[in-house]
Amino acid sequence: MSSDHHTPTKDPPDRPSSSSINHKQLLPSQPQAQQPLSRYESQKRRDWNTFIQYLKSQNPPQMMSQFDYTHVLSFFRYLDQFGKTKVHHQACVFFGQPDPPGPCTCPLKQAWGSLDALIGRLRAAYEEHGGGSPDTNPFANGSIRVHLREVRESQAKARGIPYRKKKRRKIKNDGVVARKDVANSSTHNQSST
Repeated sequence: MSSDHHTPTKDPPDRPSSSSINHKQLLPSQPQAQQPLSRYESQKRRDWNTFIQYLKSQNPPQMMSQFDYTHVLSFFRYLDQFGKTKVHHQACVFFGQPDPPGPCTCPLKQAWGSLDALIGRLRAAYEEHGGGSPDTNPFANGSIRVHLREVRESQAKARGIPYRKKKRRKIKNDGVVARKDVANSSTHNQSST
């Protein structure tokens, strides 16, 4: 082969070939940079990947189609080792004290609020990953709700702080809301007369 023969690999910039023009016209518009995931979506993805990794680490490894609510409960127990909330045993001298004056050997566990938020994200992720109907979602199983309630109550007793459901606050001193309420009540009053 002779090195004198040179085949250009690109069209000169001043004269693009007709085939490259047609090719560019047929391509859909270039995808714009993908929007970064929201904080919730990122956390949901991380939680889902962690749960799937947990299933794979089981002996024998579990597939997504094979797990049920018992695997979810064992995942909760597994996560307790990474918890940061001190939960006193009933035999502990600090049981029931919100601010114990000294250290103790009671375990650190996942806080109830963290587990509650986690289960919500996993429930949504399961449905997004083709897990089936909400009725068959293992993260929505009644046993999970019972477990969360028991965790909430035991942690509240151990800390000496009773759990109270937050009540919705009525917004006061908000002109927009006040006007809406006045408008609605005047409309209601007119229609009832």
